[in-house]
Order: sequence, then structure tokens, then C-alpha cells
Amino acid sequence: MTTLTAVGLPPAKGRSGFKGALRSEWTKIRSVRSTSYTLLATAIVTIGISTLFAWGQSGHTSQEDLADFDPVRYSMFGIIFGQLVIVVIGAMTLSSEYTTGMIRTSLTSMPRRGVVFSAKLLVFTLVALATGLFCSFTSFFIGQAFFQKVQIHEFGPGERRTIGSMDLSTSLGKPHVLQAVVGGGLYLAVSALLAFGLAALLRHTAGAITAAIGALFVTFIMGQFLPHDWAVKVDKYIPFLAGSQIWGLRKLGDKDVPMFSAWGGFGVFTAYAAVAIIIGAYLFRKRDA
Repeated sequence: MTTLTAVGLPPAKGRSGFKGALRSEWTKIRSVRSTSYTLLATAIVTIGISTLFAWGQSGHTSQEDLADFDPVRYSMFGIIFGQLVIVVIGAMTLSSEYTTGMIRTSLTSMPRRGVVFSAKLLVFTLVALATGLFCSFTSFFIGQAFFQKVQIHEFGPGERRTIGSMDLSTSLGKPHVLQAVVGGGLYLAVSALLAFGLAALLRHTAGAITAAIGALFVTFIMGQFLPHDWAVKVDKYIPFLAGSQIWGLRKLGDKDVPMFSAWGGFGVFTAYAAVAIIIGAYLFRKRDA
């Protein structure tokens, strides 16, 4: 008599397992309304504030400002505020599953935690990058429309006299312009990835958002109070200053304080996010859900 032995299905592995995890994460990120709303809010805040700032600069620029006028950074000024919104998505993408308990379902359907984490990271990276590039390019083109006719003023005691107007706009074909515009999108994406890594570390949405904002803004504010001798050594490593060198044509920061180059600073900024993600990935695999 033949004995029948029940054999379970082998665990998903290789490309099929990873592809399945990717499809699952893509479905999640598309189906959660809060994610879509926050992505839309990122675009509205970034592009809206960039437009307002470019409009203001086009009608309120003095002769003294011309030497430091940066048509790329000034057209994408809203990135400074847009990063506050996109870090919320970065934190929620992972931490919300711990809050709702959905992480247990995810790990039951795909027990290989490394695959789950990698799929979440890849899908979110692509979404954040697409959002960042859309914001930076849209802001840039709107800003250049304003900068084609910038009113130049001479400010005196109690008066403002209009001298004339100048075309201070630029184009993607000019040296370093395309790099800076792409850099704006990259900066927003890495800001979100920093929050993603912190969410993996803390497993708490509010905590991850607070930590990300602290890293991006509080460190910058604290740096403004440093003595000059300290600022010369420390400022270039501050996340905001390091990462922001890439999305402008001119150096951001105190003229007397040395900064990294565009890609050098962005490398430092990316390293902060990478450290958070690597440690978060390790803890994701080791800790209980």
C-alpha cells in the first residue's frame, strides 16, 4: 500500500518571489489614499511656493542682488518646504504597517524579510524620485518664465526707484543647469529615503517624521549659532547644506565657510540616508513584527 505524504509548496524565491513582492508593494502604495494625497501635497507645496518666490524675485530685485542671483535655486525655492511634506510619505510607507498590524500579513505572505524590505525600498524610491523630478522641472520652467523680465530696483532711504528690467532666465542647455534641476529632484527623493530609513529604525510614524525634520532643519538652525571656527569645520556636513549644494548654481551657505562641491555634498547627504536604511534593514530582519 502506498503512503501519501503531504508536501507543502516551496517558498517563493528568486525573481518570481521578488517580482511578486514588488507587485504587492506597488498595489499598496497606489491603493492607500493618504499616500496619493501626500504626494499631491508635495507637488502643490513645492511648485506653489517656488512660483510665489520666483514671482516675488522678478519684481523685487536690487542691483546688489544681481551678483548672487541664482535663476535655478530661486526657481526651485519651494523644495525647502516640499521636503517637509515628502518626508511624511517616507515615514508612513513603512511605519504605518506597524501601526495597523499589516506588517504581519506582509511577512506571512512573504516570509523572507529581506525581499519585503527591498521591494518596499525600490518601489518607494521610484515613486519619490518621480515626484521629486516632476516638482523640480515644473518649478524650474515656471520660474524661468518670470525671470525673463526681472524688474531691477534701487533702494534708498524711504524710497524705491525702478531702474529697468533684465532677462535673468536660463535654460537646461547652459552649463550645470540640467544637473541642478535633476539635483532638485534627487534631493527631495533622498530626503524621503532618509525618513524611510528612520521609520525602519523607530517603527513609529510621528517619531520618524520628527527625527527626519530634526536632521534636515534643526541641525541647520543650530549650525547658525556656531562660532566661525566651528562653522568652518562643521557646516559642510550639516545634511541640509550638504545636500542642497546640488540644486543650485551658486554655493549655499556663508561665503566665508567652505562647502562641498555639488556632487560631493550630495554624496554626504546620501550617505546619511544610506546609513539609516542599512541599519533599518538590519533591524527589520532581526526584530519581531
